[in-house]
Amino acid sequence: MASSLAAQLAQIAANSRTSFNAKALKATHSKSLIWEPRVAAGQTFAEIFQVCHEGFEELCNLDARFTHFGATLFSEQSQEADRTQMNAEENAALDKRVNSFLHLVGSRLRLMPAIKAVEWLIRRFRIHEFNTDTLITTFLPYHTIPAFVTLLSILPAKIPLEYRFLDPYIRSLTAPPRAAIVQQATNRPEFLTTLSQYTLESCRARQEYPGLVSFWGGIMAEAVNGMLDKMRSGRRSIQLENDHILLQQIGPALSEAMVMQEVPGFQIASYMIVAILAAKGSLNDAALAAFMDQLVHGWTVDTYRPGLVCLSILAQHRSAKQVSSRVAKALIKAQDLVPTLVEIGRQHRVDKLANGLALAFIDRLSKKGDVRSLPAVNSLLLANLLQDKQVKVAYKAMLLAAHKITDEVDGDGHIRKQIGSSLVALSQAGGNVGDTIRSAIEEIDFDIEDLELKLGAAIRPKLTIEQGLEDTEGKKEPETAGKQPSLDSAFEELAKLQPSTASCLSQQPGSLFNDLCAVFLSAATTETQLQKFDAVPVLSRPLAPSNSFYFSFYLRIWSGQFPTLAKVAALERVKLRLKESDCADEDFQAIIPYCVIALSDPAKKVRRAAADLVAVLGFLLKRQSRQLWGAKDLYGNVGVPNALDRDSLKTLVSGILIPSLEEAVLHEDHILAAAVSALESSKGSSGKEGEKRHFSHATRLSILKFFCGHVTETPLLAAKLRLLRPLNQIRSISGTSRTDLLLPLLRWWAALSREEASELASRESLEEAVIDEVVADIVIANHAEGLEAFFQLVNDPKTASRPGLVQAIFGRIIKMWPSMKSDTKLSTARSLFNITQTLSSSQQGSVIAEAVEVLRKVQLTTNILLEFVDLLQDEVKLATEKPANKRRRVSTTEQSRSIGLQTSPEVKAALNKTTFVLELVQESDPGNHPELLPSLFTTLSDLHQLSTVIGSELGYLQNLVLSSLLAMMPAYKDNKNLTIDASVGHGDILATCIQKSSSPAVINAALLLVASLARTAPDVVLQSVMPIFTFMGSSVLKQADDYSAHVVNQTIREVIPPLIDTFRKRGRNVVASTKDLLASFVTAYEHIPSHRKHDLFISLVQNLGPEDFLFAVLAMFVDRYAATDNMITFTTQMISSFSVEIQLQTLIKILDLIRDIFKPKPALSSVLLGSDSIGEHDTQKVATKQLNLLPHLLANRRLKREITQLAERDDMETGKLRDLYATLLEGILTLASTLKTKKTLYNRCGDALSNLLNLLSTAEFIKSVEALLDRPNVGLRQKVLRALELRVDSESTADPKSREALLAFLPQLTAVIRESDDMNYKHTAVTCVDKISEKYGKKDLDAVAAAATTIAGDHCLGQSSQSLRVMALLCLASLVDVLQDGIVPVLPVAIPKALAYLEQSLDGEEPNAELHNASYAFMAALAQHIPYMITGSYLDRLLVCSNKSSAAPLDDESSSNRTHCHQFLAKLVDPKVLYNALNQNWTSAANCGASAITEFLHILGLALDKHSKAVVSKNVASLSTLFLNCMDLRRLVASGQVKTPINPSELDEIEAKVNDDALKMIYKLNDATFRPIFSKLVEWAAAGLPKNDASGRTLRLFAVYGFLDTFFGNLKSIVTSYASYIVESAVKVLSSTDFKEANEKALWKRVLHTLAKCFEHDQDSFWQAPAHFGAVAPVLVEQFLNAGTVDATEDLIPAIVELAAAADSQEHHKELNGTLLKHLRNGQAAVRLAVVKCQQALTGRLGEEWLQALPEMLPYISELQDDDDEVVERENRRWIVEIEEKLGESLDSMLQ
Repeated sequence: MASSLAAQLAQIAANSRTSFNAKALKATHSKSLIWEPRVAAGQTFAEIFQVCHEGFEELCNLDARFTHFGATLFSEQSQEADRTQMNAEENAALDKRVNSFLHLVGSRLRLMPAIKAVEWLIRRFRIHEFNTDTLITTFLPYHTIPAFVTLLSILPAKIPLEYRFLDPYIRSLTAPPRAAIVQQATNRPEFLTTLSQYTLESCRARQEYPGLVSFWGGIMAEAVNGMLDKMRSGRRSIQLENDHILLQQIGPALSEAMVMQEVPGFQIASYMIVAILAAKGSLNDAALAAFMDQLVHGWTVDTYRPGLVCLSILAQHRSAKQVSSRVAKALIKAQDLVPTLVEIGRQHRVDKLANGLALAFIDRLSKKGDVRSLPAVNSLLLANLLQDKQVKVAYKAMLLAAHKITDEVDGDGHIRKQIGSSLVALSQAGGNVGDTIRSAIEEIDFDIEDLELKLGAAIRPKLTIEQGLEDTEGKKEPETAGKQPSLDSAFEELAKLQPSTASCLSQQPGSLFNDLCAVFLSAATTETQLQKFDAVPVLSRPLAPSNSFYFSFYLRIWSGQFPTLAKVAALERVKLRLKESDCADEDFQAIIPYCVIALSDPAKKVRRAAADLVAVLGFLLKRQSRQLWGAKDLYGNVGVPNALDRDSLKTLVSGILIPSLEEAVLHEDHILAAAVSALESSKGSSGKEGEKRHFSHATRLSILKFFCGHVTETPLLAAKLRLLRPLNQIRSISGTSRTDLLLPLLRWWAALSREEASELASRESLEEAVIDEVVADIVIANHAEGLEAFFQLVNDPKTASRPGLVQAIFGRIIKMWPSMKSDTKLSTARSLFNITQTLSSSQQGSVIAEAVEVLRKVQLTTNILLEFVDLLQDEVKLATEKPANKRRRVSTTEQSRSIGLQTSPEVKAALNKTTFVLELVQESDPGNHPELLPSLFTTLSDLHQLSTVIGSELGYLQNLVLSSLLAMMPAYKDNKNLTIDASVGHGDILATCIQKSSSPAVINAALLLVASLARTAPDVVLQSVMPIFTFMGSSVLKQADDYSAHVVNQTIREVIPPLIDTFRKRGRNVVASTKDLLASFVTAYEHIPSHRKHDLFISLVQNLGPEDFLFAVLAMFVDRYAATDNMITFTTQMISSFSVEIQLQTLIKILDLIRDIFKPKPALSSVLLGSDSIGEHDTQKVATKQLNLLPHLLANRRLKREITQLAERDDMETGKLRDLYATLLEGILTLASTLKTKKTLYNRCGDALSNLLNLLSTAEFIKSVEALLDRPNVGLRQKVLRALELRVDSESTADPKSREALLAFLPQLTAVIRESDDMNYKHTAVTCVDKISEKYGKKDLDAVAAAATTIAGDHCLGQSSQSLRVMALLCLASLVDVLQDGIVPVLPVAIPKALAYLEQSLDGEEPNAELHNASYAFMAALAQHIPYMITGSYLDRLLVCSNKSSAAPLDDESSSNRTHCHQFLAKLVDPKVLYNALNQNWTSAANCGASAITEFLHILGLALDKHSKAVVSKNVASLSTLFLNCMDLRRLVASGQVKTPINPSELDEIEAKVNDDALKMIYKLNDATFRPIFSKLVEWAAAGLPKNDASGRTLRLFAVYGFLDTFFGNLKSIVTSYASYIVESAVKVLSSTDFKEANEKALWKRVLHTLAKCFEHDQDSFWQAPAHFGAVAPVLVEQFLNAGTVDATEDLIPAIVELAAAADSQEHHKELNGTLLKHLRNGQAAVRLAVVKCQQALTGRLGEEWLQALPEMLPYISELQDDDDEVVERENRRWIVEIEEKLGESLDSMLQ
């Protein structure tokens, strides 16, 4: 039972937030966002409230919503609040207030006032424990700032489950990355719910802020994306279940967020998430529709556009059907719906949304009669938002809706009228939408005509509707306006009208036609109503054969823009009337043109009715007609024009129309095509059996005139248009063209004003541009009167007001141009050109522009262009002539200036005309008009003259001429009959053009022309080439564009080869002759763009001939720019671009040119380099430049590679190359022999020779070397060896041929070393031996050993040359690495010399660093590879040298070499030899100073690290002696026994290093070995010196206790027992210290510090033993008597405290305390103060254990409260406070 109760109590305690543990309470109180825990732990709530309340007040100033928290959370009473004492209801109310405050303060957590306010809630209300989830969620958007990490540090151990992912970041106190938060939200729905609920609560309370909303939106979006990926499944059922789960998790939050209208940002964020859900999820239509409904339910003006984007995404992922009524209703009210959708459609697909909206709107229209949606439907269909199928579906839905609308929905027909208008407008739309709608109309399976009539007058033509409304508005009352009158009333009104006799085809039919038309359209739905209408008196039906009104009314109906049924009804009425008997004798041919119009109607029903009518007319022709119907008044004052005779009429009806009726009914274009076919030729075919009939010219002409007459007279533009199209296909019949017959129509149409023409076209819903085009097509090609009429019209200012007609006229000219004759073209072009030059641009600008466009588009003939160009000469001459009244004697300059000042209209006109003509020439493919070349060159010359007049280059005009001339060049090249006169001076004109122009385009074009002329007619330009190239260097070569590069290359390629051929034919030196050309290019080098230089000069040399000119170009380059790095690189690249043969030839010619420089009378060099007119000194400069380049050209890698490849072959080409190589080698040697007196030039020759020899393979090179080494010239031999050295460095170790050749060469090198007297030569030979041995030596050890013997002997190492000694030592170092044990025979000679040279390098005032380093390199190699050869004597000498070297003023490299050698010595030399040598050299090192000692100890430390425990144990005797000597250094320095002074800081560093090395030794010794050494050390320190040497003993003890301090501090409890050896010594030191002596005082402190370390690490109760404690404790306590002399706080008190802690027994504590208490009554205040501080330290360290003696302490404490010394009294009070803290109770009662 007890155990169960205990378990329950433990569980309660674990879950309880209330603790009675003082430490736990203090830790809880220390949790803070602002202060460190140690600071926070000591703060009171009053102090915290004061600071935090200031932050709260600042928050209130920022936002008044915080104010009401001042009465609760931040009131004065809140300081007394304690959550642990509150009941559940009070805590719940407090939680509510805290949560509200946290939601509000979240937006300001980056501000310090907010942090202060939250700090108060944490410290007082512990919200980090009670409101953990809300607090973390508040700070979570700021998870990257330091405040969040601070928050993590104060969270309780158990945090809410959804935030457990923060545990790793709490432990490491790092900010969690965003990826971790997203992963938690993805995998833990409860976390996502917490975050969403927090955000929703903030938004409900209007406490949200943008950062929170964006954070929620971002996390939510990424989480939903991740959840969708995680839940994706291939099985449909599982996927549906996963989608359902996901919607349950996030759906409620999204649903509420989407209707949060007060927080638009939150809504937009939810839209984004919904869009992701729709795009990646597999939601069904119901879910998507629910989201759409919720979205439109909550959106506002601010979220309208983002909501529409989201709607489009949702709609795109649901099936193609109409949207819900709620969505449709919301979008009807939206502003700018369609424009917004169009804008969105540029980035997202909106077709499904637009389709769904259109269908929903149409559905509302049909069911509810909601016409508000009709404009939106129209806009949606016309906005190109829908696909073709969707457009068809929507339009068909509109048609069905129009059918379904009943009188219940649309009682007054207003809705149907608007639908009809919309349907018609959509059917007439242009573009792809219109085509789609019209195809949909053809696909419908119900009667569209019936629908048109059902919808009423809204589908009437625009003219009819407008006029009908205008006529009726004035007659009807306002309240009945807009309502369609009933047919009965209309018939009654019509019955009152008198019969009319005027024709309805007159120009002004009057209002009667419009009234009748309106009634007819209404009556056309039923046959009964039609008959009633047909019988009205005003139609004059009984008088139809003699009266024009009846038939003309119906003619106008079917020829106009009326519904199909109306047209059919009109045709039926006419047909029925013609069948009556009173029409049998009449001639109704005037109806035939309108029958043709009906037969070409788009509607098949109309064409069928028209066919029936034509058949009736054909039947009437069988009878004898007496009277012509409409003969006098068909067209008003004009009757039937050009009436047909009976035969022609029969031919037209029976021969053309009736045979084509069946096909005409099937296709609308057939009747027109049949008529054109019949009239175009005298042979036509018609009839079912293909029976051929012949129509005479007279018959066809009369028919043509008949139709043309009706076209001219009919007032219906649609009729004119319908008939003109086929008539314009007929050119002429029997010499009478259509232009002759229809020209009056053109003049009539052109005579109309702009307003009149527009009104006529709009009245019949026609496009004016179409009419203009058809009317202009009346004129045929080569018709003089027609063309004259055209130009009369365009020249008339009135016509300019109709730009469409002007455009049509000029378009017709363009269309006719190919059919025009040459003369007609010339006259037409002349007229067009005159228009461009004579008309006023301000009034007739459009006419001029069209004329210009015609001239640019048509293909102008050569004659036309020639005439235009010839006109320019007169214009330029007129413009440049000086006015006669100013003619006087003036200079040329004055004349030019005077002419230039007259900016006359003539000059401007000349420029305009010239520009226009030259542009025409360029655009007319000048290559097809080569005859223009002389005239264009003349024009180019005139332009130069004109440019001097106006002060402008006229670059554009010159470029036009040049480009045209350039285009003609292929024609002159291909056609040998075309020649160019070379005597005219065309080349001079081009040279002038290039020299005087600053336009790159002009210069490029002129150069290309020069290149083409050089290829086509060289004699024309070769005389002018040199000035052109000279100018190129300063102009076009500087251009960086690709086109200029092409121009230059083209010029070089085409001009230079013929120029060189010309020089060769004349027998001239081609190089000397082209010097100026080469100089122009070389001079321009620095101005040429860098990326073009290489290709340009390669092209130049290739076209000149590299065999003859490459050397000259290279020589001129280096002569002008010297052998700089850039020039060397460039010339090397140039020469590398050619073959090996050409490169070698070029190098030979360069050598010849250099030799020519030094001749008494230079030849070619004087021309290329100008060396004939300079002195000897300048001659050397010129030659130096050339020789500086030569070695670099020989070092060309490509040359070497290609020579190597060719050397492997053995053919004629290889032999030729060898000959060239031999010639080159001979040339260099010969040149070198002539330049011996000129050292600089001679050295350059040597460099060239070395590079030349490097061109060979190693084996071949060595053969050459063997021969050259016999030459007497030592310098040359040395250079050969240097080349060999470089060759060895570059050779690969894997090449066996090279290895064999080089190793075989070693004996010859050793011979050189033995026999030569030249030190430099020997030095080079040794270097070669070093290189060869290092790389290949291990392959032939015998040869290398022989070389080593020679080098170590007197012939090399024994020589007096310092550089040779250095090289020999370095070489021996390398040979040690190669030979290793094989070099041992050489060492007895080499080592003494090396050590002697090392000693020699350190003697004197300034050390010899090179010899020093070389010696150490040799000794380091020995120590590394054969350390056993370094015996004791050698090592002693080497260490002595090292001591001197460390003290010598050497550089870092020397020190590094020495240290490197020391490392090998310490690690590889025999330990016994090394330690003995170190022992023997200690005095030497000490005398050389601190640096030598430091390196000495470094060697010792490395050796101890390297050697094993056994090795160290064997040498412990020498090591112990060595360490005793080291520890005695301080005494020796103080006594002056060390030559080099060492300062105290250096001594401290040395002793620290000695102590470290001693520890290294100790670590490798066991206790049995080390204990005697330790005992000896203590004895040596205490009694090793005479008694009278007190100061020496003190210094020695100081060093030893320094070691002991390190010893006890590092080895700690392991060596506590060793303290028994030092107790006596320590007591003696402490008891006998003379504090007046600084050394003894320092020793006293060090002893105390050492004892403290020993006490601190006692774990074996060593100091608890009475013998040890009793020996030390009294002496230590007695030291307080010295408190007035020395500070006891630093060393004494810590030692006593550590002793008390180590001697952990009540008896020892009592003894120690009693002794200390006695000192509290000491007369010295310093003693009392030190003891009080010691008591404080003991109380703090030991606590209650020490305070067990409190009763004994109280009297002394009480006395100290009234101490005479204030400091003692103050410290006593502190002691009291500390005692009270430890005991937890006050001492006041005890001290009373």
